[in-house]
Amino acid sequence: MSPRIIILAETESTNLFLRAMSEAEELASGSIVLANFQTAGRGLSGNSWESEAGKNLTFSILLYPKNVPSNRPFVIAEIASLSIKQTLDKYIPDVSVKWPNDIYCRDKKIAGILIENILFLGKIIQSIIGIGININQTTFLSDAPNPVSMAQVTGKQYDLQSILNDFRQSFAAHSERLNSRHFKAIHQDYISVLYRKAGLHTYRDATGLFEAQLLDIEPTGQLVLKRTDGIISRHAFKEVTF
Repeated sequence: MSPRIIILAETESTNLFLRAMSEAEELASGSIVLANFQTAGRGLSGNSWESEAGKNLTFSILLYPKNVPSNRPFVIAEIASLSIKQTLDKYIPDVSVKWPNDIYCRDKKIAGILIENILFLGKIIQSIIGIGININQTTFLSDAPNPVSMAQVTGKQYDLQSILNDFRQSFAAHSERLNSRHFKAIHQDYISVLYRKAGLHTYRDATGLFEAQLLDIEPTGQLVLKRTDGIISRHAFKEVTF
């Protein structure tokens, strides 16, 4: 069975649509639901995602991982992030991955990821990966602090289908690495492209501001920081910000 691409003029959420579709019929891993416009596009922890109709890529891709244990879910985010970065590297400079689910161009957010997993008997048996990539939009109206698009970076307009095809090829290759259990190599590649991975940077947690060096990301997705006083701390998403 070959992966399908389902194109919608409009939907509430491509993740929700793909979830319902996968429950109603058999779909191959790598199948995609693509929407020209989402009326309720979502980001992590309920954040909204602004995308002008027909200007960007907003889609969800279905993955049936093989032998990914439930205690290391972050490897799914790692292959999704690497696939987007590898795709964007063909078109724009200075792309990095900002923990846990954003893709940055320099110091601005150009793409986001929302992953929803289904677990069974200690393994991740299905992932629906929602992706938004800002491509041809040149004006952002929401209160998001730092959005940017490919068009804003280069002054060019891009063919959405070509970029989607590039992503599919990259994602298929990284999925094969995942299914071959190359977890360590995937993780090393992910760490190598992290935003602000080198040196000391300022963070904020519940106690206030502090300086720290990014050491690692745990398989569960926790950020590991080494503070200037030598203390090593671990943080879940929303517990710390750059």
